Amino acid sequence: MFSLVQRAAVAAIAVTLALPTTGSAQSGAGAYLAGRQAAYDSDFAAAALYYARVLGMDPSNPKLMEDLAVAQLSSGQVLRALPVAQKIESEGLRSQVAHLIVVANLFADKQYDTVLARDLETRGVGPLVDGLLIGWAHMGAGSVAKALAQFDIVADQNGLRGFAMYHKALALASVGDYEGAEALFAADDGALTTISRRAVLARVEILSQLDQNDRAREIMADVFVGRSDPALISVTDRLAAGEKLPFSQVRSVQDGAAEVFFSIGAALNNEAADDYTLLYARAANFLRPDHIDALLLSAELLDNLGQYELAVASYRQVPRDSLDHHAAELGRAEALRRAAKPDAAVEVLQQLSLEYPLMASVHSALGDLLRQQEEYQGAVNAYDKALNLTEEGAPAQWFLHYARGISHERLKNWDKSEADLRQALELNPEQPQVLNYLGYSMVEKQINLDEALEMIERAVAARPDSGYIVDSLGWVLFRLGRYSEAVAHMEKAVELMPVDPVVNDHLGDVYWAVGRIREAEFQWSRALSFVKPEDTDGEADPERIRRKLDVGLDTVLADEGAEPLKVANDG
Repeated sequence: MFSLVQRAAVAAIAVTLALPTTGSAQSGAGAYLAGRQAAYDSDFAAAALYYARVLGMDPSNPKLMEDLAVAQLSSGQVLRALPVAQKIESEGLRSQVAHLIVVANLFADKQYDTVLARDLETRGVGPLVDGLLIGWAHMGAGSVAKALAQFDIVADQNGLRGFAMYHKALALASVGDYEGAEALFAADDGALTTISRRAVLARVEILSQLDQNDRAREIMADVFVGRSDPALISVTDRLAAGEKLPFSQVRSVQDGAAEVFFSIGAALNNEAADDYTLLYARAANFLRPDHIDALLLSAELLDNLGQYELAVASYRQVPRDSLDHHAAELGRAEALRRAAKPDAAVEVLQQLSLEYPLMASVHSALGDLLRQQEEYQGAVNAYDKALNLTEEGAPAQWFLHYARGISHERLKNWDKSEADLRQALELNPEQPQVLNYLGYSMVEKQINLDEALEMIERAVAARPDSGYIVDSLGWVLFRLGRYSEAVAHMEKAVELMPVDPVVNDHLGDVYWAVGRIREAEFQWSRALSFVKPEDTDGEADPERIRRKLDVGLDTVLADEGAEPLKVANDG
């Protein structure tokens, strides 16, 4: 159901922004190019400044007007975007973004009659957006009957029924008709309930208003099986205590309009471009600043676009007393990590682990971050806590064993590492990452080589385009002395990961083993050029590679006390 709704939303609103382009004033060429580059880099605030400067020199340029409107809306400056959006409309130009900005402001000002009087042929955002907003405008104008009829009109359009009935149910609930709203949610075996998490919570609140807390708890248990967070726990506990939950999903017409923008933005997420989806999330937050889901969506999109500081700022807008505060802090930590501020990210997660000591996902996230920072003992400690808080058989359990196994292996605690990795495989037998890591580790230790080969072959079958896994297959064949067989796999691994120092180093060893001496030296030289100076924990040891270039692999192995390889004559 949800994927069909997503596709319907994409088809309904993913309209190409096409306005006539005219040249910018020559004196503003530099600012215009700077604005274009800033927009390309998703630096929306800078783009808005540059475009505003150029527009002052060429105030009737339609392309510049729209570019400025997009940049301002994307940066959350909806009120600043209004004058240019109104100018676009006053000049009779069509711009989906300008129309979106104007209609959002009309809802904010409660000008519902003006919304209803707009010519959607020339000033529409898109069939789905316009259709739903008209329904909510009728609600604001005081005609519930016309609103419900409008939602029915939208429902008759191909692929849009789910959205229309969801908003019809929200509209009914917003005026206290909980029985009518529940009838819509219960229809078709509860299909509307599957649209989103917010839809589930809306129905639960409606049932609670109907004194059906037990039924609401059943739905919570069915939909969120194996999942829990502070918000879900709070709702479940309040239902169990017999509390009548207020209907909070839509409390006003403005909330209803915000829900239009958010529900469409959520459907577009991962289906359309992030910068396009962001426009809807920003509009939702403009109309309802306390729409936490819209805030989280905006922050996630900004993170995806590489605007980490803006993402961090959006995450920080989630109040500390919000039941979704933990989700915001997890997102903020990830944005800080991606912004190359790992210490700040660790600090956020450590504080969060004190605030939510019984939440496994927080300890798991801290473990992942510490592992990425090569702080393996701290990672093990965090994974220990996460595993102690994770139910037996939970979906996350295999990954926690896998991640802790990696950390133990890096700490040279092989027995503990192997136990964790084998436990991860028991929980998820064909997981290629686990098969590869355990198999490769055994290859490096030169133990259980036949078992390692079988594991890695299974991993390659599952992920034939993974350079790391293909490299593992070539390397285990090398360790088994099957040098000729190893060549093709190592060459493919280098094709898949051409600048990885370990893979290039391995190919050099394989070439040496089959007598292709010059090619081996070439690959070792390549490997050496790809080693990063700051990578102190990597497998590609630059000193060992230089030694191989000087004296060859056989001598290096002899110096290390290993059996020298016999150079093949068939290379």
